[in-house]
Amino acid sequence: MAKKGTSRPGLFGTLNHYDSNGRKTGYSSPGFLGGMNHYDASGKKIGYSNPGFLGGMKHYDNSGRKVGRSDPGLLGGYNNYDNNGRKTGHSNPGFFGGWNHYE
Repeated sequence: MAKKGTSRPGLFGTLNHYDSNGRKTGYSSPGFLGGMNHYDASGKKIGYSNPGFLGGMKHYDNSGRKVGRSDPGLLGGYNNYDNNGRKTGHSNPGFFGGWNHYE
C-alpha cells in the first residue's frame, strides 16, 4: 500500500492537496450548497464533488461528467472508486487533521 499524497486543512474549510513528495497539487473549497469545488495548483477549477445519498461523495469533472465516488469505510476512512466501480485507493484521517491517501 503506497502513500500517494495528503490533504491538509486550510482556512474556511479548504483542503490543500499534496503529492507524496510534498508538492502542492491543488485545493478543494466548500461549495455554496454543500460538497466541494476542486482546483489545480494554479487555481483553475477542475471539478466538484457532491454528497452521496447514503454518505460518501460523488465526483465530477468540470464538464459535469461523473468520474468516481468515495464511499465511507471503517474507522472514518473512505474507499475511492473510478467511474467503472474499480477501487483506486483509500483515504484515512490524518493524526493532526486532514487525510492520508493510499493506492
